[in-house]
Amino acid sequence: MILVFAEPEDKALQQGANGMSTARVIVPDRARKGATFEIKALIGHPMETGFRKNAEGDAIPRDIVTRFSCRYDGEVIFVWELHPGVAANPFVAFHAVATRSGDIELAWSGMHGFEHRARRRIT
Repeated sequence: MILVFAEPEDKALQQGANGMSTARVIVPDRARKGATFEIKALIGHPMETGFRKNAEGDAIPRDIVTRFSCRYDGEVIFVWELHPGVAANPFVAFHAVATRSGDIELAWSGMHGFEHRARRRIT
């Protein structure tokens, strides 16, 4: 297994309330054909619900990650729609079956143009 601290492929994509996001992704570097493997991903994001107020009593604007998706060699294998009840720094873990060597592409998107992508190769 490899632990990856993934920076966005395009630095312009790291827009969000915190100004910068970091993804931590764990994907095995190898898996035999037909074997099940686990993918774990965490994105650094405040997930502000819009219900809290700042020190002046003004509502803090909503700013959440709304969607996470994973593609395996171009095919969507997992999608997660997130809502305001999800805690800051959302974590997800799921399993996939190795069918061939290919790229694992993870994508997060959210409010205010937030996007973050990470890609890893599995053989």
